[in-house]
Amino acid sequence: MTTFRTTSLALSLILAAATASFAQMNFSANLTHSQETMQGVFMTSGGQPRPMSFGNANFVLSADMSQLTMTVTFFNMDINGMQTPGDTNDNLGAAHIHANATVVVGMNAPVVWGFFGMPDNDNAPDQLVVTPFANGVGGTISSIWDMSEGQNTTLTAHLNNIMTGHAYINLHTGQFGAGEIRGALVPEPSTTALLGAGILAAAGAAWRRRGRNTKR
Repeated sequence: MTTFRTTSLALSLILAAATASFAQMNFSANLTHSQETMQGVFMTSGGQPRPMSFGNANFVLSADMSQLTMTVTFFNMDINGMQTPGDTNDNLGAAHIHANATVVVGMNAPVVWGFFGMPDNDNAPDQLVVTPFANGVGGTISSIWDMSEGQNTTLTAHLNNIMTGHAYINLHTGQFGAGEIRGALVPEPSTTALLGAGILAAAGAAWRRRGRNTKR
């Protein structure tokens, strides 16, 4: 029970520290095939080699922690099914954020927010914007994970997972239905400093609480 109370206190103080600073929190993700749990050789639907896909994503968590704004750009994946006629292997079929309290690279976690394809949790409201490259294969997708949205969950329920490296973005294609490229959400330096301040505050509070309990 003491451990649970201390953990809850730590999380509460971290969130409070971030909110009190009136500062948004920034995260990024480097999307690669090597982070997928199931990997393979990139082939077209006709059996020819195709370029390996890759991408990057940026996320901004609002100061009140009610919205996670996302922009993801990727290359060598057909964003609309029309960039590589005759080849369905590289077609983007779905894109999600996955998370739980224990997931790391090499492990899978459930979908917590789908924003492209199914499941589609970007619906309160739908803010998806899909922009194909003018030249080449790929494009940019942007949207906002609002507080009440999620796959049988909410953004609020996964704030701790997002801030502690237990969330990742995954893009799925015709060839790699389990995921072609993925990347963990990593705090930017300014966000890491903010989280560090919250953790120090939590540790100090827990130490003071322990001292008071010892004196009783």
